[in-house]
Amino acid sequence: MAGCAYRSLVTAAIFISAISIGTGAMAQEAAKPAAAPSVSVTRVVEKDIRPAISFTGRVEAVDKVDLRARVDGFLEKRLFTEGQDVKQGDLLFVMEKGQYEAAVVQAEGAIESAKAVLELADIEVQRQTTLVAKNAAAQNQLDLAIARQNEAKGSLTQLNAALDKAKLDLGYTEIRSPIDGRIGRSVYSIGNFVGPSSNVLATVVSQDPIYVSFAVSQREILAIREKLTSKGTLGSTVDAAVVYVDLADGTRYGEPGKVSFVDVTTDQGTDTLPVRATFPNPHRILVDGQLVTVIVEGGAAEKSLVVPQAAIQVDQSGPFALVVNSENKIEVRRIEPGQAEGSDLSVLKGLTVGDRIVTEGIQRVRPGQVVEPLEVKSGS
Repeated sequence: MAGCAYRSLVTAAIFISAISIGTGAMAQEAAKPAAAPSVSVTRVVEKDIRPAISFTGRVEAVDKVDLRARVDGFLEKRLFTEGQDVKQGDLLFVMEKGQYEAAVVQAEGAIESAKAVLELADIEVQRQTTLVAKNAAAQNQLDLAIARQNEAKGSLTQLNAALDKAKLDLGYTEIRSPIDGRIGRSVYSIGNFVGPSSNVLATVVSQDPIYVSFAVSQREILAIREKLTSKGTLGSTVDAAVVYVDLADGTRYGEPGKVSFVDVTTDQGTDTLPVRATFPNPHRILVDGQLVTVIVEGGAAEKSLVVPQAAIQVDQSGPFALVVNSENKIEVRRIEPGQAEGSDLSVLKGLTVGDRIVTEGIQRVRPGQVVEPLEVKSGS
């Protein structure tokens, strides 16, 4: 019995010792500081950036023509494929010609009859003139002959005009393209009856070059004068600027444009000044009616602090960036953003060259927290 009791005491001691050792190890593990979270940082750099201002713009064709029927009739032919390029003078639609060809023939016949009447009137005037000279006829007979002659001339003039109109109407049965461009869809099918009161048959739109129009507010006009040049009129300022277009997916259109028109009056409803730029469009990327972002650049390039746009956060107090200081602690820096430059953003105030700003891992850190910065080169 005594041996059993002794073994029980030894087992209990070993168990208590194991618990104490385990508890001590856990306490030591808990006492160790948590590993600092790693974040990606990028240095604030300085780049040459040209002053720029952006606007919302609309693409407009230089020439845009709605094709309409100018006479009544049935469509007999459509001589184009929807969406194809057409040249000025190309025949696009043909309407029934029968009634208009008949009208021309009828007018020509009426003219021949009128010429015969005039010929007879001329002969009568000559006869009466001879008789009056010989006192063989009264003067009133000559006057009557002259009046009939003038009436015949007037009738012939009217009939010639009717023939011209008949030929004009016949010509309207062939609808040709008035400009070089691209033709859209055909609204009417062959066999439809169309006329001057019908809708547009199709639309031809010029492609290259092409316009981009945008409206500049009074505040933006002042900003343009200040940012793009220090002197000169608005017209000279904008004329000297280079214009770019950003497409809907954020990519920049490859061809720069130039301002070609600045209106002389502002829109009183919106207090904006209409401006138009001209762009080459050889690959048909810009399409009439398309909504784009217009960037007007001008003036000399200026040194600016640049950071990735992804590093800038916004809260109720405005935009800010998280900076890793010399102690690898997170600081909040309030900034004044400038203009966007691709995926970068210029910063006017709040940062200095060489500052390490957090670009990835922003959600995992808080101000004052120690982090492990992993530097990523700017632009990588």
